[in-house]
Amino acid sequence: MRIRRIIAAVFATAALAGLGLTGAASASAATVGSVTPASVTPGECTDNGGTIDRSTPVLPTCRGGSYDGQTVD
Repeated sequence: MRIRRIIAAVFATAALAGLGLTGAASASAATVGSVTPASVTPGECTDNGGTIDRSTPVLPTCRGGSYDGQTVD
């Protein structure tokens, strides 16, 4: 009887731990991908093939490269 409770506790713990790891993996996989920031740094713009266009009225904009059209801080 005592062994059954211990085995049940071990299986329950393993199941919960497995769900936690699976949930964390899927959450991190969902965030990796094509998430573009609201603004980029000048170094990020130029390192990814863009140039900084300072002729825009409010903020400079990254032109070309991976961050094309993003504002530059």
